[in-house]
Amino acid sequence: MDEFNTVNAVDYGLIAFYFIAIIWVGIYAARKSRNTDEYFRGGGKIPWVVAGLSNWVSGYSAFMFVAAAGFTYLNGLGAAVIFTSAFWAYLLGYFVYGVRWRRSRIRSPLEFLTKRYSASTTYFYSLTAIIPQIVGIGQGLYILCIFISTALGFSEQDFDLGPVTITGFQLSIILTGIVMVVYSVVGGLWAAVLSDTVQAVIITVMTLVIFPVSFMYLGQGQGFLAGIDRLLAEAPEGYFRLSGDTANPLFLVAYLINVILGYNVGWQIVQRYHSVPDERDTKKMAVLCAVLSVLGPLLWILPVMASRIIFPNIDSLWPSFAVPAEASFVSLALKLLPHGLIGFVVSAILSATLGQANDSFNWLAATLTRDVYAPAREKLTGRPASDRSLLLIARMTMLVVGILGIAVALYIPQFGGAFQFALVFYSLTAAFTMPVALGIIYTRTPWWSGIASCSAAIIVALVLMITDLWGEHAFIRNMLSETVVAAVVFFGSSLWFRESDPRNQSILAFERDLATPALDTGTEQKYEGMKIYALIGRICFVLAGILLACSFLPSTQDAPAILNAAAAGLLFLTGFAAWKASRAVAP
Repeated sequence: MDEFNTVNAVDYGLIAFYFIAIIWVGIYAARKSRNTDEYFRGGGKIPWVVAGLSNWVSGYSAFMFVAAAGFTYLNGLGAAVIFTSAFWAYLLGYFVYGVRWRRSRIRSPLEFLTKRYSASTTYFYSLTAIIPQIVGIGQGLYILCIFISTALGFSEQDFDLGPVTITGFQLSIILTGIVMVVYSVVGGLWAAVLSDTVQAVIITVMTLVIFPVSFMYLGQGQGFLAGIDRLLAEAPEGYFRLSGDTANPLFLVAYLINVILGYNVGWQIVQRYHSVPDERDTKKMAVLCAVLSVLGPLLWILPVMASRIIFPNIDSLWPSFAVPAEASFVSLALKLLPHGLIGFVVSAILSATLGQANDSFNWLAATLTRDVYAPAREKLTGRPASDRSLLLIARMTMLVVGILGIAVALYIPQFGGAFQFALVFYSLTAAFTMPVALGIIYTRTPWWSGIASCSAAIIVALVLMITDLWGEHAFIRNMLSETVVAAVVFFGSSLWFRESDPRNQSILAFERDLATPALDTGTEQKYEGMKIYALIGRICFVLAGILLACSFLPSTQDAPAILNAAAAGLLFLTGFAAWKASRAVAP
């Protein structure tokens, strides 16, 4: 029976420190969010490196370390094909989407729909997107708490709270959800990008440590290369070939479409492209994200493949899980990392998912505040809403959405494995992004084409789902049918486009925006944005100091405390680089 390092007081202390740190980041960010422009898009002052790291890590949640890890454990190297596919999506962002989004000159994500299509399209999307976004937030929280409750060792325990008794898993959802809501409500987009950057640092350091350690353990004292040889020799047959879904060309095509949509027209990605000073920075962002989207996943995919040999009978380790393989990465961490780093790993996974949830919070609040509440209030009262009242409504919206997301997370365990749930969920929401992806590239379709394209795809998907046609391939069915139907209706509607139609005048104005470069003419806002590197550096120094102190704790042969010192060294170097960058301010 494998023995795991259970979370102790030191690990709890590090996790608690992280909770305090991200709330402090939110409070710090609140001072930068003096108006809705800064609250929703950072005032266009965020440095491209920070925005790029935030962009990258926003798709790097607990999903990767739980659901995707389970898929990797079961399917082997084929997982690398799909989980590094964001590389191609970001290349498309470099050549097409980044610059076009920056030139669109929108203040909130769904303002694009008003400029490109019509105000009615914005209302349509605003109302139809609320439920999918809340489900998405709940799904992310649910997956995160599989990791947290397992790592903390209380997933099977019950807690008597007086009127009700809840499980440890449910308690982790409630407590984590509360923290997620608090720092999202306080800080806005500045909170998102600042915490995302810290998350990117934490995740990178954590994976840089666990990658060599897992193969050295697998090598049984013979070194890293011996671990590689053992994996090659003992892995199941076909483990290094495409198999299962990864051997299905239709699955790969459907997954690539899903990734391209998610990483180019997802509203949180759009916000990042608008948060930097000019369109040249969007290209730098896209290149940074493309590189990280190859290197980052490989650092956890290969260790999870090693865990297939280290934990050959993982079903017996976690019998209560719907898919025990989804605990493969956390099992690896609990076995091979010392106390201190264990808390660090939990914090890393926690931080990544909180950042992803905050992105959803932010764009949904921006949409409901600017695109629904503000025009409705002005129409009813005859007066525009003040910036102060808009900020209040935005924060109240985030609070309500957060509470509903927690409720959804408590309900999701009734479904199967997290990976399959995520595939079906995202495939059903693909129709919402198709008119966005097509509309920013091709503009000669009438004002109603967005609603028509989206509605047709949703209807087809629902009919196929109700009739259970090709039910064994629901993800492929939904993605391909929605993509084809949405594209046919979208381009077919161009036959009805007339420049003389007054309702298409906003589209012609949007075309002019896309043809006009969005370049920053000065350096003041860039210098102001560079100052946030000082905060990032200070957080890295503090974390490095804590881990260095943890290197003196008692440890085991499998999980030596010296690993804490190694991680502390990486953090110190990162903090020093951030501090040096913060010195590049205007004299």
